[in-house]
Parts: sequence; C-alpha cells; structure tokens
Amino acid sequence: MNKETSDISTEQWSEVLVQALPYFKQWCGKIVVVKYGGNAMLNEELKQAVMEDIVLLNTIGIKVVLVHGGGPEINHMLERVGKESRFVDGLRYTDEETMEIVQMVLTGKLNKDIVGILLQKGGKAVGLSGVDSGLIRAVKTQKDLGFVGEVTEVHPEILNSLLNEGFIPVVSTVALGEQGDTARYNINADTAAAKIAVALKAEKFVQLTNVAGILRNIDDPSTIIKRIERTAIGSLKATGIISGGMIPKIECCETALAGGVPRTHIIDGRVPHSLLIEMFSDRGIGTMVY
Repeated sequence: MNKETSDISTEQWSEVLVQALPYFKQWCGKIVVVKYGGNAMLNEELKQAVMEDIVLLNTIGIKVVLVHGGGPEINHMLERVGKESRFVDGLRYTDEETMEIVQMVLTGKLNKDIVGILLQKGGKAVGLSGVDSGLIRAVKTQKDLGFVGEVTEVHPEILNSLLNEGFIPVVSTVALGEQGDTARYNINADTAAAKIAVALKAEKFVQLTNVAGILRNIDDPSTIIKRIERTAIGSLKATGIISGGMIPKIECCETALAGGVPRTHIIDGRVPHSLLIEMFSDRGIGTMVY
C-alpha cells in the first residue's frame, strides 16, 4: 500500500465502492472499445495505469477491446533507419519500405509490448493486427498517400470469440486489402477503433487523448463541455469550438454513433486512471458525445 492509498480513510473507500457498484452491474458483460494513444502511450507511468484499468475492467466481466496507434514510435524508427519522410499536403506518404516499418513497429513491437504488460498485471490478452482472420479490410485513400487505407469492412468474429473466452484483444491497425488485393495498409487508429466498435455493437467507445475534452475556450480547461448531443456537433464546428485536431476525433464519435454505439467519449489520457473515473463515477471525465 503506498502513502497516497493509506491516506484514504475507510469511510472514503466505502463511499468510492458504493458509488462504483451500480456501474459494475451496468457494464458487466458489455463491450467497450478503447482507442489507446497519445501521452498515455508514451509516458511509462500513464501506460501502467491504463493497463491496470483495462485488467480491472476485464476482471469484473467487462469485455474490453484495446485498439492502439503508434505514430511517434513509427517516426522514431524511420529516423533510426535514416528513412526520409515524404509529405503530400501535410500528410505522410507511405511507400512500400515505410509500410514494412509501420507493420514491424505496430504489430511486431508495440502490440506485443502492450500484451506483455497486460499479462504481467494478471490480464488475459491476445495481440492481433487487422490482417489476422481478415479482421479489417481496406482500400487506398482517395488522396494517393501510398499504402494508407480507409476501412471498408470489419469482420469481428475473431474478436467476439476472444471476448467470450475472457481475453482482452489488443488490435494494431494494419489492414489487409480487399479480396484480390494482397497489399497491407496503414489505417488511422481512431477510425479503425470506431468501425470496430460498430461491428461489435459496443456499448461504449472511448478515445484516450492528450486534451481534457472539448473546450469552449481552448486555453481554459474549466470550459470543458461534458455532454454533447450528436445534433449539436455541426454548430460547434461552425463556431470553431470543434476545430483542428479535434475534428477527426469527433468524426470518429459520429461514425460510432451512426453505427449504433450509444455512448462515445473523448477523455484525457494524461490523467491517471481516467478510464476508471469515466466508467465508475458519477462525475465522469472528459466529453461524452451521445
């Protein structure tokens, strides 16, 4: 027991557990898809906290699918091998050599590192890529970015099988081309996670990010918008409240909602155990889009 834990009184612990109990019952047996990236992936302390959260959710019967990206790690490896990056309208062009490195980093290194930590913490985890069992199918993006793809199909049978056996699937977003196309494609992890949530009929889709949520004033975390109805997204974009890097995040929420996922969340991965705060407390954290 660390000092922080020992400073919490028995009464406080009881209050926390009593508040969490209804949520345990609510989410037990339900599917939650978590997109994992950003600071929560780079900072070792935050990484350990996220993995502890995932194992706890799995232990109490919540079916968690963890979908991860790995942009910074890919960039680091490209620098190490002296591979010069090419950009098209600000977007990285992924040639065949770069795609090999992407697959090596995402599927060969990061995916197995995450699985290893989950196992160390007592979880049952299995690492997959979008190629395994034809989980994710893709086509090249309309803008020619080389081996960068858009998801066309998700075949979730392998995920359902693993979830029903109590495993935590950990998915890296390298996808297989459509029938007859043997190419591998790098897929945006947020988009892939949203499409997986739809295919699994998940109850919740959570994106761990590097911001507190959607803010009315980007410089003031106290202006966070805790709940946004889907119909309000257009006006928030029009007024510039949703802008820049938050646009693709909110579009992934829209994709999940349109596909039948009831709740989507953008939460701050820089806060230790933010996932548990969202799942098991009345106050929640970040922004819920519903």
